[in-house]
Amino acid sequence: MKNNIEIKPHERVDDLHRNGYLLIQDPKKFCFGVDAVLLCGFAQVKKGERVLDLGTGTGVIPILLEAKTKGSHFTGLEIQQESVEMAKRSVLLNGLEQKITIDEGDIKQAAMQYGRQVFDVVTANPPYMNDGGGLKNESMSKAIARHELLCTLEDVLFASAEVLKVGGRLYMIHKPHRLVEIIVEMKKYKLEPKKMRFVHSYLQKPPSLVLIEAVKGGRAMVKVEPPLLIYEKDGSYTEEVKKIYYE
Repeated sequence: MKNNIEIKPHERVDDLHRNGYLLIQDPKKFCFGVDAVLLCGFAQVKKGERVLDLGTGTGVIPILLEAKTKGSHFTGLEIQQESVEMAKRSVLLNGLEQKITIDEGDIKQAAMQYGRQVFDVVTANPPYMNDGGGLKNESMSKAIARHELLCTLEDVLFASAEVLKVGGRLYMIHKPHRLVEIIVEMKKYKLEPKKMRFVHSYLQKPPSLVLIEAVKGGRAMVKVEPPLLIYEKDGSYTEEVKKIYYE
């Protein structure tokens, strides 16, 4: 295996279709989905900027952002030890240890771990379901990723506001049914929504996801972009999604 990195019997190695990068995943645990890829396509990272990914899981977002942007350094914060260990091996597998750091830690303690106002960009693909929302998955790792068991939406937004520089940007993907709550909590922590894009599986279906950019200390004005469609009528990816995946 590349760089002599161990791949355990229950794991697989997935091609990320960028720069030849690979990602180690455990099919029985939580694996990244289209939402992580869409978030990376939506997020803008400028040359020299430092990025923190909250709840990084297996590290897919820092690895994809390193491939598509000129940010100076990418940090992934994850509370589940097994995911941290897996993500670190993926970083080594791709030879990215000088550009990407994976840390174990609690989102609620992010400012204590890194300091206040130290990052230019924060990304977050947080648990979508609040207490009682949806069915709890029998796998604890999947449940933690999908449900607010270890952190809430407010925890994510508070942590983002703490670690972002004034003028820094948060990029988040979430569920539209929680949009009012998201905006209220963002404004509570001086994160001003600036750009929003709804994601639809099919043209005639209601949106299933929403992408949001917020600026710390920004002025009140939000731009709603044209909808992003994932699938054509025949179930194949749209050209825009293909570009996000395979560019």
